[in-house]
Amino acid sequence: MFETRPAQEVLSELGSGVTGLSESEAARRLAGDGENALKEKEPPTRLQLFLAQLRDPMIYVLLAAAVISVALGEFSDAVIILGVVLLNAVVGMVQEGKAQKALDALKKMTSPTATVRRSGVVKEIPAASLVRGDVVLLDAGRVVPADLRLISTASLKIDESALTGESVPAEKDAAFLADKDAPLGDRHNMAYSSTSVTYGRGEGVVVGTAANTEIGKIAAMLQDEDELTPLQKSLAVLGKLLGVIAVLLCAALFVIALVQGRDVVEMLLTAISLAVAAVPEGLPAVVTIVLAMGVQRMVKVNSIVRRLPAVETLGAVSVVCSDKTGTLTQNKMTVTKIYVDGALRGPESLNAESDRLFLKGFVLCNDAVVSGESRVGDPTELALLDMGAAAGVTRDGLEESCPRVNEQAFDSGRKMMTTVHRSGGETAAYTKGAVDQLLKHCTGIVENGAARPITAQDKEDILSAASAMSKQALRVLAMAVKYGDESAEEEDLQFVGLVGMIDPARPEARDAVESFKQAGITTIMITGDHRDTALAIARELGIADEESQCVTGEELDGMTQQELDEKVLRLRVFARVSPEHKVRIVKAFKANNKIVSMTGDGVNDAPSLKAADIGVAMGITGTDVAKGAADMVLTDDNFATIEKAIEEGRGIYNNIKKTVIFLLGSNLGEVISMFTAIVAGLASPLKAVHILWVNLITDTLPALALGADDKPMGIMKRKPRDPRDSLFAGGGLFLTIFYGVLIAAMTLGAFLYLPVTRLLASGAPVTLAAVDALLTGELLVRAQTFAFTVLAVSQLWHSLGMRDVDTSTFITIRHENKLTLLSFFGGLLLQVCATEIPLFAGVFGTATLAFSEWLGLIVFAMTPLLFHELFVPIRRALHVGERG
Repeated sequence: MFETRPAQEVLSELGSGVTGLSESEAARRLAGDGENALKEKEPPTRLQLFLAQLRDPMIYVLLAAAVISVALGEFSDAVIILGVVLLNAVVGMVQEGKAQKALDALKKMTSPTATVRRSGVVKEIPAASLVRGDVVLLDAGRVVPADLRLISTASLKIDESALTGESVPAEKDAAFLADKDAPLGDRHNMAYSSTSVTYGRGEGVVVGTAANTEIGKIAAMLQDEDELTPLQKSLAVLGKLLGVIAVLLCAALFVIALVQGRDVVEMLLTAISLAVAAVPEGLPAVVTIVLAMGVQRMVKVNSIVRRLPAVETLGAVSVVCSDKTGTLTQNKMTVTKIYVDGALRGPESLNAESDRLFLKGFVLCNDAVVSGESRVGDPTELALLDMGAAAGVTRDGLEESCPRVNEQAFDSGRKMMTTVHRSGGETAAYTKGAVDQLLKHCTGIVENGAARPITAQDKEDILSAASAMSKQALRVLAMAVKYGDESAEEEDLQFVGLVGMIDPARPEARDAVESFKQAGITTIMITGDHRDTALAIARELGIADEESQCVTGEELDGMTQQELDEKVLRLRVFARVSPEHKVRIVKAFKANNKIVSMTGDGVNDAPSLKAADIGVAMGITGTDVAKGAADMVLTDDNFATIEKAIEEGRGIYNNIKKTVIFLLGSNLGEVISMFTAIVAGLASPLKAVHILWVNLITDTLPALALGADDKPMGIMKRKPRDPRDSLFAGGGLFLTIFYGVLIAAMTLGAFLYLPVTRLLASGAPVTLAAVDALLTGELLVRAQTFAFTVLAVSQLWHSLGMRDVDTSTFITIRHENKLTLLSFFGGLLLQVCATEIPLFAGVFGTATLAFSEWLGLIVFAMTPLLFHELFVPIRRALHVGERG
């Protein structure tokens, strides 16, 4: 609690003084305490990234199937399965590695050096070499290298927005003593690591380095393990379920083998086929590739995704919690109102000739410097220079003809600043400061170029204009002039005018907020700034309408977590909050089953970025701590980009959902056809290699095409999906089971076609025993080829209908997706190769088919698409489920 104690007492406790530590003592402390640098989490190696992709229940099932295949000598099956696992891991590893490289490119060096006084000598040293007790010198443009108890200040102002979220620089005073429980923003005698000096000078003694700084404490809050996304949870449950089903099917087959007196080894091979059929081998790879394609889409909308699963989380977001400063606002103070010549108007009306005195005073009574792209100084003073430049009046141009000859610096007691300028033989003193203070020293007023005594009515009008600006949460400054006196004495001033400024909202943010409303997404502003300022920006952006929708950190302290959980859905603005408050707010929304996105750029945002379902950091102005905690980084620092990212996320989830339903429906068809035939005492309609081929080729190609589909029109006018909903919500389970049963019936029908027709042709009775008796030798191979072909081709037709279950294929086929046609015709060509090329036919154990047979099987396999066209009007009439 160094902020509550006098500077001399702190120096004494730290064994230091105004001359600083000796080099030997500093070296001793450095050896004991370690460097002044936060320990960064080591980035994962390629091997760690690779192994991380294998931590998935579905992958475990595939690996188990591969091991069993090797044990039974089915090496080709094992190779194919392991190939899929390898592909999935490599794609995930490469994509996450790319994201890390992109973030490394964005990383900027901060606070690499510090100016210290050691043994009375001022020197520049690496900031990492600072120790407790070092005396650090600060001036404008410097980054504070450690936590300091200030021991002297001269008009010192520090931008603490990255830590507190407050847009206006904090005025510092070494003599100030804080209350015991003063929040960070009210500790005027402290300077904190990674904040920046915007004005004045100061000295401070280091009281905290590395992990013991306020930033270090925040960093310690970021060590929790990442939570699983809704999709990861769904796929994990699905993987476990499929694993259990595979084990149960294998056990059931052994029982059947014993009951039917079948060969146990033969049934074990069949059991592997059934286990393979139960697990869609291509699903992990397809989901990973679809997410990777989504990441590439996100790059096009200026978003870097650090973790693949975060892409789909965006699609479920129902609450966007955003920091104000630099996220919803421009982080650049701007003059938006002026009061001059008795009129309140906009700064765009300023004229370089008629308003020259007004412009000249604010530009000359100013210590900020703008040179090209370089901008150094207090944001308030930079805003005044911008106002002047917009009207054609610059400080460089004025100071050549009106050099500064005297000044009286700003201090928090007077709340004024004065500079004196000489032009020719005349002098003019310009004073700017707080309205109420400056008016006390005014005896005159300049109006329409003429000076006259100021009246009580004038002062009332001025205060009324200032009040009107304050109600809009503008920071108000007054300016006055005095001629013929070089003393810089602030008496007998002539009032000139007022300016009102604010860190303005980003123009594109309002449209984004409105779009979120249409999408059923609530925008929440969370800031360390003052209540009035936050509420004014929130009203302008359409985030809040009433004052009751805003609470402060102090009010939050008076609530239990349960009380906050109950009230949070009625709130829209949280002002004057700490990092701990932000985490509480995020947790409160999550307690109400909301998927929360937290957006921010400052160090103070990092814990809540980590706590949210998806953290979004700013790439340009964002601190490295914020980027490290986030799941996604915006490369253009544009709040509106979040809307585009969420739209992409919804589209990607839509694609993954229909891909999963397509693959599982297809695999269910394989399982039902295999199990039904075996229970009936018939030969297996499919070989293990057939199932692997279908799952990896004729299934996977259409699945990838489905994953590459563009997002549906109007997707941002739908409500967010409920995170508790499974992938089968909205009619998905019905579609999976129906098409699974349909494909199974077709596969069995194709398998039984030849023996049944032969029995009918011979006039023999059609019984299971008679059919099984015929299913041997060449006829069995041909019947399996029929089943294999119908299974593969029916799934190709089925994929066309799955592009949009509520829209006719004749409409969706017009939507450009070249992969759809490529996968369909490519899959058909590969299936032809599997039966018509001798080399492949030998591997798959298939028979060559005649053209008429191919034509008949392809037409028969169209059945799923015919049912799709039948279901479209029915689903629309009944409003079954939700689209996507």
